[in-house]
Amino acid sequence: MNVVIAGAGAVGMYLAKMLVDNAHNVTLIDKDKERLRIAESHIDLMTVHGSSSLISILKLAEVNKSDLLIAVTSDHDVNFISCILGKKLGARTTIARIDDAEYLIPSEQEVYKNIGVDTMIYPERIAALEIVELLKQTGATETFDFSQGKLSLLQLRIDEKAQVLNKTLQEISKSEKSLDYRAVAIKRGNETIMPTGADEFLPNDQVYVITKKEKIERLLAICGVKPFSISNIMILGGTKIGKRTAIELEDRFNIKLIDKKMEVCEELASVLKNTLVINADGTDIEILRDEGLETMDAFIAVSDNTEVNIFSCLLAKKNGVKKTIALVEDIEFIELSQNIGVDTIINKKLIAASYIHQFTLDAEVTSSKCLNGVEADVYEFIVKEGSKITEKKVQNLHFPKGVIIGGLVREDESNIVTGNTQIEVGDHVVVFAIPALIHKVERYFH
Repeated sequence: MNVVIAGAGAVGMYLAKMLVDNAHNVTLIDKDKERLRIAESHIDLMTVHGSSSLISILKLAEVNKSDLLIAVTSDHDVNFISCILGKKLGARTTIARIDDAEYLIPSEQEVYKNIGVDTMIYPERIAALEIVELLKQTGATETFDFSQGKLSLLQLRIDEKAQVLNKTLQEISKSEKSLDYRAVAIKRGNETIMPTGADEFLPNDQVYVITKKEKIERLLAICGVKPFSISNIMILGGTKIGKRTAIELEDRFNIKLIDKKMEVCEELASVLKNTLVINADGTDIEILRDEGLETMDAFIAVSDNTEVNIFSCLLAKKNGVKKTIALVEDIEFIELSQNIGVDTIINKKLIAASYIHQFTLDAEVTSSKCLNGVEADVYEFIVKEGSKITEKKVQNLHFPKGVIIGGLVREDESNIVTGNTQIEVGDHVVVFAIPALIHKVERYFH
């Protein structure tokens, strides 16, 4: 696939590397020569210097030959113009990064499509909604729903007193009356394991499990995870994510939002009706304590500074906060953050990649998720007429090592997939795979 990316910022650079690693031809546009130089030295791609809002620059990037134009500059107006012009010049599909939820009003989407903007991505809003879901499911460190919640993915840390401790998957399946969940990935130290029946669970393993919604409570119990209720929340950072999170939560919880910039606090106070906005330095532990840190059930650090977010979450944890969530912009810090005690990581690059990756596949994918800190991604495929995956039972399909089918939804019924499962046309199938294998996987669904 030929892909043009407008914007060599953090998100654009990450997308470029991800797409090149998946054998796509990428052209990167940016006004900053130094950014393009860095991209060329680390990624096998073409670069074009200039503004993607100019027809001449888009022509140099050969946007007329592109299957996908992704505009992710820091200016959403430039992104819109780039998509509109790119579509007129021949780009097959266009995606614009935005920074205002008003663009997502459903009744207006057809207007944007008619002028050339096929779809939009708002990473900050997606991040805020992920935080909201994590607070609903306090026992999990990462969560994601498929088919409107008929199947759920949870990341859980195995407790030292868990019922599944030192047991293999085969032993666990024999002891359970019905197979209502399936482990699809295990993070153990720096290693990612795509488990087989012979793999066992060890203390502090981070396990990704696919399950039916109604079986989550039982799953948490056997993993030794105790969910808890949340009433009081402290948010550090009046960023777009912080603001959006407070908007989503303030009618249900007691929220304090801290930012050290007075002008930011004034703007937030005019928008947030049930949130206490505090102008203070959130890195000062005494200030946090004075504002009731020790009484908080959850601490959400979403400032523009990764180090501050990690550090403040560790302070919160030390002071008894049950749930900590940190915005970590540097991919290389994700594993470190998890290992030293931050419960959950939010990363805008992975959020954008999760959304955009599905547009690079020929098979029909309704959702995808790049997982934090583990070398595996998850996809929800829709099975088409004539798909190879319908020809045999799962155990006879000979999927590549490193690929696991976790579950499927057929009409309104969800099921955990076993070797004896026969997949049918129209099924929504949840697949886990290491990134390098996704194009082999999609051949079964195309």
